[in-house]
Amino acid sequence: MSKPSNTPPLPKDGERNILITSALPYVNNVPHLGNIIGCVLSADVYARYCRLKGYNCIYICGTDEYGTATETKALSEGCTPKEICDKYHEIHKEIYEWFNISFDKFGRTSTNSQTEIAQDIFNKIKDNHYTLTQEIEQLYCEQNCKMFLADRFVEGTCPHCKFEDARGDQCDGCSKLLNPTELINPRCKVCSKPPIIKSTKHIFIDLPQLQQQVDQFVERNSKDGNWSENSIAITNTWVKGELKPRCITRDLKWGTPVPLEEFKDKVFYVWFDAPIGYISITAEYTSEWEKWWKNPDNVNLVQFMGKDNVPFHTVIFPASLIGSKDNYTLLNNLSTTEFLNYETGKFSKSRNTGVFGDGAKATGIPSEVWRFYLLNNRPESSDSIFSWDDFNFKNNELLNNFGNLVNRVLKMLNTNTTFNGVVPKIGELNDLDKKLVQEVDEHLVQYFQRLEEISLKEGLKIAMAISKLGNTYMQDNKPWDLSGKDNERCGQVLAILINLIKLLSTLLEPYIPSLTDKVHQQLNVEPTKYSTHFDVNAIPAGHEISKEILPLVKKIEAEDLKKWRTKFSGIGPEFPIDMKIATVLEVNDHPSAENLYVIKLSLGGDVTKTAVSGIKANFEKSQLIGKKLAVVLNLKPSKFKGVLSEAMILVVDDGQATKESLSFLVPSNPQSIEAGSKIAGKGMSIKPKPTIDYQKEFLHYDLTCIDKIISYNKTQLFINQNEPLVSEKIGNGKVR
Repeated sequence: MSKPSNTPPLPKDGERNILITSALPYVNNVPHLGNIIGCVLSADVYARYCRLKGYNCIYICGTDEYGTATETKALSEGCTPKEICDKYHEIHKEIYEWFNISFDKFGRTSTNSQTEIAQDIFNKIKDNHYTLTQEIEQLYCEQNCKMFLADRFVEGTCPHCKFEDARGDQCDGCSKLLNPTELINPRCKVCSKPPIIKSTKHIFIDLPQLQQQVDQFVERNSKDGNWSENSIAITNTWVKGELKPRCITRDLKWGTPVPLEEFKDKVFYVWFDAPIGYISITAEYTSEWEKWWKNPDNVNLVQFMGKDNVPFHTVIFPASLIGSKDNYTLLNNLSTTEFLNYETGKFSKSRNTGVFGDGAKATGIPSEVWRFYLLNNRPESSDSIFSWDDFNFKNNELLNNFGNLVNRVLKMLNTNTTFNGVVPKIGELNDLDKKLVQEVDEHLVQYFQRLEEISLKEGLKIAMAISKLGNTYMQDNKPWDLSGKDNERCGQVLAILINLIKLLSTLLEPYIPSLTDKVHQQLNVEPTKYSTHFDVNAIPAGHEISKEILPLVKKIEAEDLKKWRTKFSGIGPEFPIDMKIATVLEVNDHPSAENLYVIKLSLGGDVTKTAVSGIKANFEKSQLIGKKLAVVLNLKPSKFKGVLSEAMILVVDDGQATKESLSFLVPSNPQSIEAGSKIAGKGMSIKPKPTIDYQKEFLHYDLTCIDKIISYNKTQLFINQNEPLVSEKIGNGKVR
């Protein structure tokens, strides 16, 4: 009953019409548990609740596909932005399907509908004189790329903590937000050349002109829509005082084009463009999308997101719609979450820290257990932490409270020879029966109040409290003792419990729908909409339940918990070699040794090293200049005929002692990798030894090349944990 309709629902006059969105997940990575509970799962619970209440509702989401992050991800993976979006859209879609997220439409922002609607809104804002243009100073790659560099296309040294690989928008070392022009020794991410500062013209939305209307919107809707205190506080940091013009264009190719000849080489900034995706995805879902999005008197817009997305949904997006002067449906109810962190630190796919959607599926633990845990720990008012001990505790709660209640009652009804799986008749209720019905009805009032308030965690707690009432009632009445002594009373207790289980299955359906589907199958009934009271005759006497009663929830074994804790801890084996990608700048003959080269290597920025290498018999100088290859930087420094070698160029040796017997270790996609990029085994923590003796240590490391794949201790080596390190030519051999 909580699944989406087969045909797009439309608003109806005089009824509850609810338009639900969850923050569009960015397309350049795999969603982790914090992402999932922060928006899509929370919105799914509310959407299922609305359907069970009989409200007209649609749930809209999709991948946010435009912007700098997509272009830089495509650069790192050596493909086009479109290919990146196609790849990760499918990854997101598969993960959400496994988590049983019931979107009415899960779309994407890289569509014609997005272009048409975003450009229409912009043109109307412009025609209404709510835009302006300004010259801004921006970094420009003059030497090679001949383009202005958006924030993530710039890297350099952080001015605050001196971290050398800070991005133009934020430093991963100290987490401080940055402007690209603040970086020390900035470099272009594409070619590593230092950019210059150059003026360029951009379009701004003139928020000061919209200040009064935005203030009124925030004042009215934050109260009526029950926004959280934190959401109001975040919004007020923008609107209290004076709003400032906000730049809405970027110098990129991948995005919604600006429909002006003067700005034909620019696209809309993602935080102007992306929220319009809710509208365009709805337009992809139904041609009558305006009945949802241009119908503020009849439609209630409810949006779910993490706290970091708040100002773009409470200020920028509403201001854009207000500025268009179309009659758009604006945000009413806002449901935000704080952050869910992992027990060993921040979620990080590259560091293998924390559980991501694909990792959750790979554990073999059913999705309903993950949903139950996440919704119990939904960070509604403060940050929360995922821990495996708590995960196990919540699994046991689901098992012992609800799972065992269902299993015990249904098995007892089936195995009792008096009833043989047929629901007995209920006679006059005694005091214990009436007490249960009264307590359940009192809890139902609270349940519906909490769900109407979108207090999802409290709603789940109330449903589980009702399940606990059922367990207490069963213990107080002991139907196993009544069997054969007072079959009439035994039958009445079981019939009441059967109907309580039916009620619980409906209450829990928004939270754990695949599990409640199993309960309905075992009860041999169809799911139904909510009942506002406990009807002890909802499943009538004479109804026969299924003969196949199976456990709903399984215990998690201690050894599995230990295995998963280790697997997702980010604490992998240590990689002792300081191995990086270097670019060959110069190659000279050794002044005193005819079989050696003296090679100057760039490690990014102004960092260079000298390598003395015995590869002269195998490679011409012209084969080396400009090549990106793997080097080792923590070998014990050695002098070769008076020349100090600070680095060692790695090669694969097939052992045949021919001119073609050596092959360099290179990125599988050199264009996407910068000099200075770190190399290590997948999931390994990089902890280089201060120095390594080549003869005594390095030659004994298990570094191999099999089918061009480079491995250390049978673990494949990656550059920046995502780009494979491979042999350029030779398929198999020893790395030295």
